Amino acid sequence: MTEFFVHGFNTLSHGLVGYVVPFLFVLTIVVFFHELGHFLVARWVGVRVLTFSLGFGPELFGFNDRHGTRWKVSAIPLGGYVKFFGDDSEASTPSTETLSAMTAEERKGSFHHKKVAPRAAIVAAGPIANFILAIVIFTCLFTFFGKPSTTAQVDKVEPGSAAAVAGFQVGDVITAIDGTTIGSFSDMQRVVSIHGGDQLTFTIKRSGSTIQLQATPELRDIKDPFGNAHRQGILGITRATAPGEAVTERVDPATALWLGVKETWFVVDRTLSYIGGVFTGREAANQVGGPLGIARISGQVASIGLAALIHLAAVLSISIGLLNLFPVPLLDGGHLLFYAVEAIRGRPLSERAQEMGFRIGLALVLMLMVFATYNDILHLAAS
Repeated sequence: MTEFFVHGFNTLSHGLVGYVVPFLFVLTIVVFFHELGHFLVARWVGVRVLTFSLGFGPELFGFNDRHGTRWKVSAIPLGGYVKFFGDDSEASTPSTETLSAMTAEERKGSFHHKKVAPRAAIVAAGPIANFILAIVIFTCLFTFFGKPSTTAQVDKVEPGSAAAVAGFQVGDVITAIDGTTIGSFSDMQRVVSIHGGDQLTFTIKRSGSTIQLQATPELRDIKDPFGNAHRQGILGITRATAPGEAVTERVDPATALWLGVKETWFVVDRTLSYIGGVFTGREAANQVGGPLGIARISGQVASIGLAALIHLAAVLSISIGLLNLFPVPLLDGGHLLFYAVEAIRGRPLSERAQEMGFRIGLALVLMLMVFATYNDILHLAAS
């Protein structure tokens, strides 16, 4: 096992620039907008913001704005935080001694002296900003690069596949799956990929007639062009695109916005389905990745082009937004859980209860990070 870890380290170090630069580009965009969401709503409701940091640890450089906020870049570029007036730490934990010693004027700008609704709005603004960022990115990509419009035509049927068993034939054109219109071959692939093992009803155009076929995509472990393993549904059909057929359809900004919202919802739905699939055994837990995995994928995607890298930033933004909404103390969702309890009880949880919650949350986050990093190293070793 030791040689695998050494090989994984060497693989990462040899491609340091190719991995790290795209990784920092993507992560910085996502983290900045997440923290900007917290920052803007805090300013809006009258909370003083002491620090806006990209990264953790020692400060590399920064400046103070006219409101007294310290904007800085820190040494460990694996996240960021906004520290409010009244916070005892970067995790926004309160200090009873500090809060009780505040004057009436100071309490007006204190995060922890605000009512539940403003505090919840500040916390929720971070993940919401991530979703908005993703929608904006997808909308811009659809506006400037268009939408794939290659018809979902069957040019080859794999013998013994789910498509062959269902009766698909060369020349069939898939127009809908379970009643949802299919506009391109990539649309069909996307639906099939997330429904491995599920029976789907396909609406087919064949020789001028419309028929319906039922097929159950086979759940397989496959590798993408970069060698990354994925588990997804496979129907067993191929589209042999002729020169000039692989085209994109230009869309107006309003349509692009709607497509951006749909794309964002698709990623949210796919992510939640994957997490549920991990607990039911349907999905493989070894696909959970951490910073090393994101760096590796960022480098691979950057080799395709800037548009692909920006698309990855949108997907990562959604993932971070969702992760932060999980009801785990230390994450935004954990804070929202505490505020919900406070709203129901009419008073906040005791300082000891909150401290225990943050310790449990920290332990869970650290365990997830260790597990994700272990997966990343195994993937690097296998590449």
